[in-house]
Amino acid sequence: MPELSGRRLPPSEIFKIDTHVDTPTASLMREGWDFGARHSFADDHTQCDLPRMEQGGIDAMVFAVYSTQAARVPAGYAMATRRALEVLARTREIVEGIPDRCGLALTAGDAIRLKAAGRRAIYLSIENGYSVGRDLANVRAFHQSGVRMLGLTHMLNNDLADSSTDPRGPEWGGLSPFGREVLAECNRLGMVVDASHASDDALRDLLQSSRSPVILSHSGCRAVCDHPRNIGDELLRALARQGGVIQINALPIAVVPTREDGRTAALSAMLLKLGGAILTPDVLAETEKEWRRIETTYPNPAATLDDYVKHLEHAVSVASIDHVGVGCDFDGGGGVAGLNDVSDYPNLTRALLAKGFDGSDLEKIWGGNTLRVFGACAQAAATG
Repeated sequence: MPELSGRRLPPSEIFKIDTHVDTPTASLMREGWDFGARHSFADDHTQCDLPRMEQGGIDAMVFAVYSTQAARVPAGYAMATRRALEVLARTREIVEGIPDRCGLALTAGDAIRLKAAGRRAIYLSIENGYSVGRDLANVRAFHQSGVRMLGLTHMLNNDLADSSTDPRGPEWGGLSPFGREVLAECNRLGMVVDASHASDDALRDLLQSSRSPVILSHSGCRAVCDHPRNIGDELLRALARQGGVIQINALPIAVVPTREDGRTAALSAMLLKLGGAILTPDVLAETEKEWRRIETTYPNPAATLDDYVKHLEHAVSVASIDHVGVGCDFDGGGGVAGLNDVSDYPNLTRALLAKGFDGSDLEKIWGGNTLRVFGACAQAAATG
């Protein structure tokens, strides 16, 4: 990776990655939706496609394959695993179908080589370990499918760990025994473990037990916005000591304080009702419809790029410049005024320069810190 000194390299030459975008489940599974064509949020509520990535000057994205959580029974796990593998296969097919413009990345080096060739790099991740079920073989299957990051939880506790937003409170007090096995398997395979959405205790367990650095692929700072999705300064410092990175999220309810976050409570309640359901296509379609209704009923608070930058500045002040990155959660609810889709990334670069960040700082925030974690996880796996 090119090293920067001050502003010696222009921002266009800095390697840039966003570590969490929900495009696979939000867009790529839509019948007839073309990743290689330009879309707009106004037309179809999407925030990422290849032309907008190119316009935004982003070199790599981590495409998250999200699993809605339903019944924690064998049939429920099997359906979630099968669905995740289908989405992974479809995503790979789409990426491989545009080989002159993008490519699948499996290592930190892959992304650098793709950038040098003028192509965009796509990493694959799993969001919500519900799709792992209770079978470590599924972690290996995901890895074989190209996954290099695994997010343990989403809005509810699962068989791996406690969530930060489950209204029932903790189930395991952090990681579950099976979650520790999944962590060990991820460490063995060189997969990055993502603690966004996980409870504070789950993150503490990860930081104490992981042989590799941990990532928060789309999180914020609780000192700036007191939302359970965000993390406090003590954990930020612990994350930095362990070598990890927090990528700042653009989810409005976690960016600016709100008097009452009714959306999170309503979504959690909806997901709890799925506790006895199997995610058949009909159930999944009805769930997506209800999700959209809740988002309409509880609109996002007004949040701006300046509000977003406050989280980034705070994270840098607490964890240092070496442990902060970008993970906007586009196509998954993220987006603030001035940073509402992937074509808007230059606005963030300009805002950071205006705040006094220099070229070396931008190199770390935009990509260097994240690629270091990818490399460290792979190195730890190789050395055992």
